[in-house]
Amino acid sequence: MIKNTSSRFLGVIFAILGVVLFSAKAVMVKLAYRYGVDYTSLLLFRMVFALPFYLGIILLNRSLKTTDKKAKDYLWLVFFGFVGYYLASLFDFIGLQYLKAGLERIILFIYPTLVVFFSWLFFRKKITQIQKAAILVTYLGVIVTFWNEIGITGETVVWGAFLIFLSAVTYALYLVGSGWLIPKFGVLLFTSYAMVVSTICIVVHYSFVGDFNLFNYPTEVYFLGLAMAIFSTLLPSFLVSSAIERLGASTFSIFGSLGPVSTIILAFFFLNEKITGIQVIGMSIVLAGVSLISYKKNKKAA
Repeated sequence: MIKNTSSRFLGVIFAILGVVLFSAKAVMVKLAYRYGVDYTSLLLFRMVFALPFYLGIILLNRSLKTTDKKAKDYLWLVFFGFVGYYLASLFDFIGLQYLKAGLERIILFIYPTLVVFFSWLFFRKKITQIQKAAILVTYLGVIVTFWNEIGITGETVVWGAFLIFLSAVTYALYLVGSGWLIPKFGVLLFTSYAMVVSTICIVVHYSFVGDFNLFNYPTEVYFLGLAMAIFSTLLPSFLVSSAIERLGASTFSIFGSLGPVSTIILAFFFLNEKITGIQVIGMSIVLAGVSLISYKKNKKAA
């Protein structure tokens, strides 16, 4: 019992850290766009800078003992690497060209609902009353937090919002799929393989549409690309996988509500976006929703 409680507690910590670090990506993308970099180059920098770390992890852990895997398990891994870290990132980077970082977060935040729906659709997992309550509370908090952002209109904003919605769908599919694949490969190898697949997809994508002007950007672009690779790709990818392993995809998805909150705070410091009183109230509601799900889960485990 103590071990289970400790594992869930670590899962909560990993989930929070992973979500916060991933949310920092939107702010860094917006900062990089100020220097005239296009989305394909920036996405390439992010993944290529992280690639050596993932390859190193694969080499160091290639003899790690895991459960027996079939050929279809590797095919699923390739699929989810393509969907979760390539398509989701691609849609997100393009969408951020048209939206503020804060608005991007509120649209992307629909993925917890999609995770619960896909878990029910593909695995017939019951949606518990606790999950329903936590989702309702956290959604309420996000709506309150970004109430002033919802009134933005315009064709480019609609297009950007649609792309972010696609990012939410593909990321939700990745979370659901990774939930049953992670135990077969282990957290380290699964995440590393998925990221290598994603990097290959991005390199192929760039080879078709890129301008091959990779060495003429301001120094800040490369530093931001490296920061995204380490702090918003490498570290959170393992934290998220570890959290999913301990908590399950549906429960982990609840912690995504912390993403909009951390984005507000980071945007305040780095993008000069103001924090209003209504946003503080919204953030408090979001934290209450996350506390609800973590408290109930830990109480049950005890």
